[in-house]
Amino acid sequence: MSEVEFVACPSGGRQVEATRRVRLGDVSASGRLRLDALAEYLQDVAADDVDDVGIPGAWVLRRLALKLGELPRFRDDVRLVTFCSGIGSRFAERRTTVLSGDEVAVESVSIWVYIDESGKPAPLDEWFRKYYEVAAGDRKVSGRLRHSPPPPDAVKRTWPMRVADFDLLAHANNAAAWQAIEEEIARLAKGRRLESAEIEYRAAIDIGDEIEIATTFDDRELRCWLTRDADMRVSAVVRVS
Repeated sequence: MSEVEFVACPSGGRQVEATRRVRLGDVSASGRLRLDALAEYLQDVAADDVDDVGIPGAWVLRRLALKLGELPRFRDDVRLVTFCSGIGSRFAERRTTVLSGDEVAVESVSIWVYIDESGKPAPLDEWFRKYYEVAAGDRKVSGRLRHSPPPPDAVKRTWPMRVADFDLLAHANNAAAWQAIEEEIARLAKGRRLESAEIEYRAAIDIGDEIEIATTFDDRELRCWLTRDADMRVSAVVRVS
């Protein structure tokens, strides 16, 4: 997995906190918070932040990296602290820390592309910087993707998409891809501790797409790709111990 910087919380600038209780629908059969439910938590606190300052349009997730501690469990109360940690031309980096009690359960860093009301990527100009530039400082970030395509020896099978996987943009929501990855974790790495994960969204999965999942696993590293006609749409790397 590529090297990712988890920058420290800034001393100034905009920070947002939220709390959640881990519910029955958020956990695996073992009781731990699933990665797809965690993705929804991170998505919700990010959306609440930009909604609160009144930014129109939408944000599309490009990349998300997770550093995983002891994941919260059923009925745990968690606190999420989020801030903008870098700005690019049409995208921004967001850092979020998930705490369970006094312990850090998850550190995350994500790249989001801004889509304006016309439905196209748009520059992050002064209207964005007035809220987030202090926290981001002068840190510039890139939206470049780094995952390689699946190798010839990857195990491939059909992955069915459901109506519930698609959101208001008529694309598969980012959490839907984590459900496929959770399936592969349960199949190949059940009972193993999750150490880190990174996912990249290269292109949208649209309603009606016929999706295939390709997987490799070498005992410590699980790699998954969601493809359409061999074209990479989503890729992920999960490290386990």
